[in-house]
Amino acid sequence: MGTGVGAAGAGTVGTAVGVIVGGPIGGAVGAVIGSVAGGLLGKGVAETLDPTVEDEYWRHNYATRPYVEAGHSYEDYSPAYRIGYEGYSTYSKQGLSYQDAEPHMRQSYEQHGTHRLGWDKARHASQDAWHRREQNVSNNDTSFK
Repeated sequence: MGTGVGAAGAGTVGTAVGVIVGGPIGGAVGAVIGSVAGGLLGKGVAETLDPTVEDEYWRHNYATRPYVEAGHSYEDYSPAYRIGYEGYSTYSKQGLSYQDAEPHMRQSYEQHGTHRLGWDKARHASQDAWHRREQNVSNNDTSFK
């Protein structure tokens, strides 16, 4: 969705600037250039991580996940979700899959604080959060193509 919104807005601006500078032909060229630039900008906005949105999603949905064990609260899983969605934002830009990035995320998880869940249990939540971000970004990339 971000790509389409950016393209539409920038295409309109590009058309206006093009008409002023180069007449009708300039307007057409401006619309194309503006749409491409706006689409790229919109894609970046769509890919931007909002940790508050992710935290709220997982807070309300964690209990429905098959890996969640009785006796564990959201607070037990929260650090693993955070590692997953932040890891996606960091490592997918480097072309890494979850499997390739997992050792890095595990190290970060284990080095930053004490957790009730060991990585063997936390990894499922991190992978879940990674795939949710991956799906959301993918849906945003293709929604206006």
